[in-house]
Amino acid sequence: MSDPAVSDPRASDATPARRAVNGPESDPAAPGDGPAVFTDPQPDIFGAPYEALTLVLPDDREGPVVSTLVRRRAARPTSSAVLYLHGFSDYFHQRELADFHAARGDDFYAVDLRKNGRSLLAHQTPADMADVADYYPELTAALATIVADGHESVVLNAHSTGGLIGVLWLHDAPKLGTDLSPVTAVVLNSPFLDVPANWALRALAPRPFAVLARNRPQLVLQQPTRSQYQISIHATERGEWEFNPAWKPVTGGVVRAQWLSAAQRAIARAHAGLGLPMPLLAMSSSRTVRAKQWTDELLRGDAVLNADAIARWSTMLGRHVTCVRIADGMHDLLLSTPPVRAAVYAEMARWLDAYGR
Repeated sequence: MSDPAVSDPRASDATPARRAVNGPESDPAAPGDGPAVFTDPQPDIFGAPYEALTLVLPDDREGPVVSTLVRRRAARPTSSAVLYLHGFSDYFHQRELADFHAARGDDFYAVDLRKNGRSLLAHQTPADMADVADYYPELTAALATIVADGHESVVLNAHSTGGLIGVLWLHDAPKLGTDLSPVTAVVLNSPFLDVPANWALRALAPRPFAVLARNRPQLVLQQPTRSQYQISIHATERGEWEFNPAWKPVTGGVVRAQWLSAAQRAIARAHAGLGLPMPLLAMSSSRTVRAKQWTDELLRGDAVLNADAIARWSTMLGRHVTCVRIADGMHDLLLSTPPVRAAVYAEMARWLDAYGR
């Protein structure tokens, strides 16, 4: 699978877009406006039928901030839609997933979160996160955009760290005044629900990392190296898929103190239980793989997170959780070998037919 050659978007800032509410653009500062929405649709890097919309967010300590919403409409008008949320140091590239939903008659949307993928600007630290709540404004704006486009039913589909961010947003957003009634179901693909470390580190690390994050937030805890997982998926190595290396490098993302502390806080909240009211499908691999050198086993298991821990903790997320273990699934189940991907899509189709409307 190929990703079209694109220039690094960090070479120039994104064009600002104004805020609109169900129609003509309006002044972002105007009183009485509804929720912010993504605007200014432009051709996406994938070409037709994909569009890229922009949301300009408040500046942070690094400067201007934007988020990008990719839209792909189904062949016929529909009231149902899917919102996809990517993982750590990643971006939307799974066009096979968009094809799957378009074939089911759903419009497909995907957010490239601030400082990731299409939204990464030249002056920014890639994937920088102080708290999962950093992303709530763009997720709320994405939902508002989907509703403004005429959709009544929205399924949230999220991978890895995106899964962690997504479920915390679903828990917190109503308290912030967001109407989540259009969100009818959640599909999680190997959600980041536990730090991949031994029990002692998981138990003892959060407090010292929190102190470290306050004092040295940008301290690099994990230097970029050739990740065996990334090697297993990149077509330039041993994988099937081609990516923009500026957005998804073979070395993986840089883990910083602030990012890890934020992830640990969010994971602790998920472990305490979120009680989400909508039905939730949590998929993970049937096995965990750990290898410092190449082995074909990396193509048949989760080489990033602990698959058993994902399955165990997923039951704490909501009142109605379906846990499915995918035989020989890789960390991103949608990047697994073709027979495994076919099984993943079959599980999603069956579950969505039952609970996704």
